[in-house]
Amino acid sequence: MLKSAYSMTGNEGLVEYEEVEVELRRKEEEEEELQKLSSEGDPEGGICCLRVRCSFSRVLVQSVILTFLAEWGDRSQISTIVLAARGDIVGVILGGTFGHLFCTGLAVTGGRFVAQKVSLRTVHLIGGLVFLVFAVSAFFIGDYEN
Repeated sequence: MLKSAYSMTGNEGLVEYEEVEVELRRKEEEEEELQKLSSEGDPEGGICCLRVRCSFSRVLVQSVILTFLAEWGDRSQISTIVLAARGDIVGVILGGTFGHLFCTGLAVTGGRFVAQKVSLRTVHLIGGLVFLVFAVSAFFIGDYEN
């Protein structure tokens, strides 16, 4: 992460962010058009509610698949394997689950702010430094089974 941050420019990622914004706006407009058409044909809005449920389940499935594929073989997974080998497996499972839940929740709620205010280079620098701190601390913190 530090190497990639070193080679980045300050505004890298901004173009990709803008492209995603345009694509999301286009999809929202399409969804609004579909909802208008479905609510005109169904005065009680049943079809509209069905579309919202389908949209929610689609987002849920996409999020699960994206998170699973992104995390498979990631550094955080390797770290949890090492923790499980050194300590309590149940604690690692619960800690990893709650940690990932908290981290993903922060990413979802704060993602727009961070994408607009903080450069991708800064995010990579901070992430790389945090991993270095954990690596150095692993040398000084003893085994929990003593």
